[in-house]
Amino acid sequence: MGIEIERKFLVTGEEWRSLVTSVSQFAQGYLSTVPERTVRVRLAGEQAWITIKGKASGGQRREYEYAIPVADARELLAELCLQPIIQKNRYRIPAGDLCWEVDEFTGACTGLILAEIELPQPDYPLTLPPWIGLEVTDDPRYTNAYLAEHPYQEWATGNS
Repeated sequence: MGIEIERKFLVTGEEWRSLVTSVSQFAQGYLSTVPERTVRVRLAGEQAWITIKGKASGGQRREYEYAIPVADARELLAELCLQPIIQKNRYRIPAGDLCWEVDEFTGACTGLILAEIELPQPDYPLTLPPWIGLEVTDDPRYTNAYLAEHPYQEWATGNS
């Protein structure tokens, strides 16, 4: 069993862009968005995964992730996943032993930019860079599973 310990924040300003060391484009869809068990299919270039996550509590949840064939991922995204598919660019920004992942959403979620950081333990000390805004770790609206059913542009007018 894997445990994910993650904190999530809104991003402010553009300063973070000069710190990026890599970028990936993701397409991801959901087979299940039930909070107790989400099942996600993710495609990034010529790699694909299926991920099962348990219900989050205090920024922690069970997570299981497995590589799958790219052709299977494309078929699942097109035929079985909720629509619209989440589209985003993920930027990586090193932070000592950790790494910020900044997701800039496109498509139906254009305008949303989130930063996530995975921690080795729940009480790990974290220094927030100046481009980090409001923490949304416990706000279910900012989960990708929620966004798959309620695209950001439908509910966040004026809140970005």
